[in-house]
Amino acid sequence: MSGHHAVVVGGGLAGVTAALRLADAGLRVTLLEGRPRLGGLAFSFRRGDLTVDNGQHVYLRCCTAYRWFLDRVGGTDLAPVQDRLDVPVLDAAGPRGARLGRLRRTALPVPLHLAASLATYPHLSPAERLGVGRAALALKALDPADPALDATDFAGWLARHGQSRRAVEALWDLVGVATLNATAARSSLALAATVFKTGLLSDPGAADIGWARAPLGHLHDTLARRALEARGARIAVRTKVTAVTPADGGRWVVDVPGDSLEADTVVLAVPQREAHGLLPPGALDAPGDLLRIGTAPILNVHVVYDRPVLRRPFFAAIGSPVQWVFDRTGPSGLRGGGQYLAVSQSAAGDEIDASAADLRARYLPELERLLPPARHARVEDFFVTRERTATFAPAPGVGRFRPGTRTRVPGLYLAGAWTATGWPATMEGAVRSGFTAAGAALSALGRPHVHPLEEAA
Repeated sequence: MSGHHAVVVGGGLAGVTAALRLADAGLRVTLLEGRPRLGGLAFSFRRGDLTVDNGQHVYLRCCTAYRWFLDRVGGTDLAPVQDRLDVPVLDAAGPRGARLGRLRRTALPVPLHLAASLATYPHLSPAERLGVGRAALALKALDPADPALDATDFAGWLARHGQSRRAVEALWDLVGVATLNATAARSSLALAATVFKTGLLSDPGAADIGWARAPLGHLHDTLARRALEARGARIAVRTKVTAVTPADGGRWVVDVPGDSLEADTVVLAVPQREAHGLLPPGALDAPGDLLRIGTAPILNVHVVYDRPVLRRPFFAAIGSPVQWVFDRTGPSGLRGGGQYLAVSQSAAGDEIDASAADLRARYLPELERLLPPARHARVEDFFVTRERTATFAPAPGVGRFRPGTRTRVPGLYLAGAWTATGWPATMEGAVRSGFTAAGAALSALGRPHVHPLEEAA
């Protein structure tokens, strides 16, 4: 093992990935995390006999970095991907109850892989379906790296390309809100173009959906710890870093309560405001830009019924406050014949501080409207989880505030989904940032390394 010591501050997906890559390269690694667990904002907790994920997280087949992460920690089989994209979409606005449509792909090449599904999608008129196809081709021609796209809002671009309010609700925001954590009106065109080009317009199978069939804590904490410890990494949880200071000889001192560590390399893999507080003077040209990266909330409503009310593993909804609903019965460990549904609500700024009673009065009738069997079921448990700063806000112009991984001070690197990954705030973006930070650190130390995605290629 190398004599070089790397300290990674932050045990979310970005920090764990950076630590794994550095340990795999032979460095001595210490991972410091202020919480009592790894996994960042994609974690699990116990509620009585249930194991509850704080929120529903999914990924796509095109998320090659997160898929590498799953493989590296031995969790691929626990979070499989659909054989082919298939999203049931319920429109709750109809007079005779919810109407089902599906967004599915075939094996045909892009963009024909979605043509049959779009042609029969009942939630859009024939003219709207044709308009969506034309807008998709125009979107495919965009370069997300163009700075002009970052300054442009997605909704304005959609309007200029003939997209009706109905098309935005039934298709563009259906996908965009879940992946960007913002409506089209509050989303950078550059980030929206990344999502739609990569997920829907790059490869026929790119948008096939994967999600965990085990608790997120098992993947992101238990298995991640096991993988890190197998490579000799030291993990310290409940350990909040208070200062990161340059020392003589290009080394670093990382202070924690009652102790300090010396390091050759430090990766700050913490939220942007926390990173701003730890950066030494001169580390960034404009450190205040980190404080200009806004945040966006995600709300999850959890309902346990006394019987099954949903036959599918998940569905999306339009014409309703409900966005996406997932069956979490198996992963939660629920027994006794009931069913546990998680209602995932992105871009939840209007509801993030609502009381559980108000949310119960709002969402239980909506679930009954969408799922007729729920009208005859008893609610055994109802609770809410809230992440007020779940992601960075993908607002137009945010790209100019997102820093790269390298700072102006040798040996100090940044990681996190909020850094300049080119991706929105997803698990994929977080893991990619960890790759980039570890790669930059290894290059500076003169350590040969191969990017894991290049290895897979």
